[in-house]
Amino acid sequence: MKIESKLNLDLSLINKARESAKKIAEETQNFIDKHTTTSIERTVCRLLGIDGIDEFGAPLPNVIIEHIKENNLLGKGIALYLGNAIVATNFSPQEVAEKVAIDQLDLSKIPMHELSRIKEVIYELASENLKEIAKNKEIRNNFLKEYGDKKGPLIYVIVATGNIYEDIIQAKAAARQGADIIAVIRSTGQSLLDYVPYGATTEGYGGTYATQENFKLMRTALDQVGKELGRYVRLTNYCSGLCMPEIAAMGAFERLDVMLNDALYGILFRDINMKRTIIDQYFSRMINAYAGVIINTGEDNYLTTDDAYEAAHTVMASQFINEQLALIAGLKEEQMGLGHAFEMDPDLKNGFLFELAQAQMAREIFPNAPLKYMPPTKFMTGNIFKGHVQDALFNIITILTNQRIHLLGMLTEAIHTPFMSDRALSIENARYIYNNMESLGEEISFKEDGIIQKRANEVLKQAYTLLQKIEKEGLFKTIEKGIFAGIRRSIDGGKGLDGVIKKSADYFNPFIDLMKKELFIGGI
Repeated sequence: MKIESKLNLDLSLINKARESAKKIAEETQNFIDKHTTTSIERTVCRLLGIDGIDEFGAPLPNVIIEHIKENNLLGKGIALYLGNAIVATNFSPQEVAEKVAIDQLDLSKIPMHELSRIKEVIYELASENLKEIAKNKEIRNNFLKEYGDKKGPLIYVIVATGNIYEDIIQAKAAARQGADIIAVIRSTGQSLLDYVPYGATTEGYGGTYATQENFKLMRTALDQVGKELGRYVRLTNYCSGLCMPEIAAMGAFERLDVMLNDALYGILFRDINMKRTIIDQYFSRMINAYAGVIINTGEDNYLTTDDAYEAAHTVMASQFINEQLALIAGLKEEQMGLGHAFEMDPDLKNGFLFELAQAQMAREIFPNAPLKYMPPTKFMTGNIFKGHVQDALFNIITILTNQRIHLLGMLTEAIHTPFMSDRALSIENARYIYNNMESLGEEISFKEDGIIQKRANEVLKQAYTLLQKIEKEGLFKTIEKGIFAGIRRSIDGGKGLDGVIKKSADYFNPFIDLMKKELFIGGI
């Protein structure tokens, strides 16, 4: 889709920036292709149908992977050893896991069978389970065909009680009030857990645990309220952190629609090792691509620790890089919810114009992306009246620049987790502005060489300069220097480095093979 440029952007500079970002992503992918992680191998277990916990409450995928890792065999990939055990015993993957959990089976001691037979068995199982994921994509598309999809911004709100059953009540209420996307905020600290909790959960601090059962419960609830309202209500969760690809797989099985899935967020804001995160984001994005899930990236978070005016170019540079990493993983542009935010200091003169320039620039540079636009949070003070005005200005830019995924600001930001009444007021605010200003963006143009055009072109030039620097130094060195969000991270620091494994020459992951074939050759 082509969008008429109101900013008079330098198209050759955009192309150069994109080419530079492509080289950065390709160099990064060279590193990714040589490694796997414990979380990727646990994801292979889950995609093959392994679920549940042992007598001590440890997830069976963790039990299996630790079992193989102890024998220094994980570089070949868990699929090889699971396939060998299946050939030897005729057990299902779940039965193999259960036997390993009670020490009745040692995968490292089973004589290795013919490789072609092992791969044949595993490819067959993998293909059947991928069909279930593809079926979910078809169900989603059928719902959207039946109900129709909303044009313009999708109203995105959060629920975060800690109790999935209470979340369901609030999610249904929000949908009836007009929300289009429900995000279940994940419990504080879950991104640092190197396992996925099991079952329905009723306690969580600052949010609700991301589990497959919780996904299933909320998906069922939103389908019910969607049928009542005659529209499809999308569901969002978070596949970031130490279990990034596992949660992507769980979401694919339970038909989530949007996933927070950034290449850098966990490194910068959760101090997860950069190697681990960069490797994990590739497989998680491939799963999301296959499942038809829209990813949301986290550039908006840079502006909570850095100045929105001075650091605007780092957001743009990161968007270019995230786009290229996503393309390598098979994501279509229509699945890239690249993030940005309305975070200028309210006291900055002409701040609204600078925000408008940034939002319009993102729309023009990424015309097919369902951009995710985040509300003001950094300068919300607890003054609910001023806060409601700040959110209104944010809503105006959203409709003016045709942002697609619009995370509503709450007037009670900086006070408490939103009440249902807070959401109702915020939804009312957005719907009023959307309706009253629906076509305003089509009616206005920007002054040639005025404040808005100058600002956008200045940020674009700075972003390209930064991308050139990253291209020379590499993405890992850039992160070490604290270029993004003003936060420095060490390449061998952070959490999860011990879960990074170099691949053997005969490494085997059937899902990468099968999904690549579909995403890049067959299409889905």
